[in-house]
Amino acid sequence: MPSPVSECLYCQNNDTLHQLMIKVTDLKVSQLFLFKEQSYTGRLNVVYKDHAVEFYELSDEQRNLFMEDVATTAKAIAKTFNPDKINYGAFSDTLSHLHMHIVPKYKEGYGFGSVFEMNPQKTYLSDAEYEAVIEKIKGNL
Repeated sequence: MPSPVSECLYCQNNDTLHQLMIKVTDLKVSQLFLFKEQSYTGRLNVVYKDHAVEFYELSDEQRNLFMEDVATTAKAIAKTFNPDKINYGAFSDTLSHLHMHIVPKYKEGYGFGSVFEMNPQKTYLSDAEYEAVIEKIKGNL
């Protein structure tokens, strides 16, 4: 029977991951990814660097550093895109690796006032646009 790590999208760092997201940078205990689907402008995923599934599996120090990475990311999104609200999602029923979705929401934008759709498949950018977004975010980290 394969181990969870051998089936983990993030641990495998494979083509499926790269079709969905672009790595932005490494943080203290996480990797930061930009979702290619950008219906929520600036949507990112903070992914714990090692394979863990639940918050309680982390030491207090590691959990605090992970949440610091989440807060740092949210602050960078606020500075970069000035959203009306930032939503956070930590669920992984089918993808068992600790990660947090950072979803900027805009009153005049897609899906404001409702739970965000996982992959609306509506807004994609050019390679140059992804690069520009990533550089703006990195400049505010």
